[in-house]
Amino acid sequence: MTITFCGHASFVARKEYEERMMSILEELIGDGAAELYLGGYGGFDDFAYACAHKYKKINPKVELIYVTPYITEQFQKTHLEEKAEKYDKIIYPAIENLPLRFAIVYRNRYMVDVSEHLICYIKHEWGGAYKAYSYARRKGKSIINLCTDGGY
Repeated sequence: MTITFCGHASFVARKEYEERMMSILEELIGDGAAELYLGGYGGFDDFAYACAHKYKKINPKVELIYVTPYITEQFQKTHLEEKAEKYDKIIYPAIENLPLRFAIVYRNRYMVDVSEHLICYIKHEWGGAYKAYSYARRKGKSIINLCTDGGY
């Protein structure tokens, strides 16, 4: 099973969101194996990583996978070493021939394409997280939105 996470960079974690996230992971994965695809940018991504890391302590069959949008030499020097310490794997989707300014959009689409489920926090209709959410809807993916106050 593969699960992708996306949400707004401005997301602020709360205990209730953590409890719900852990409950969702337990319901979806249980004690089975799963790949958790994470983006590593902004408030929701930090929250998703913290919850995924916590769940991995309960279920070691879970793999935390960082999907990088960039493979430039500068990015490798400044970010990949730190990511390699936190994640079980780093994946770079085949997007190097696409415009660099759209790298995150294409990376997010890749993550949605390879996943069965999207766990997200979508409260408004703009930004990269919303684009990924909309793409997942068009693809017919299973979507769980943690936003309970005006989200989609």
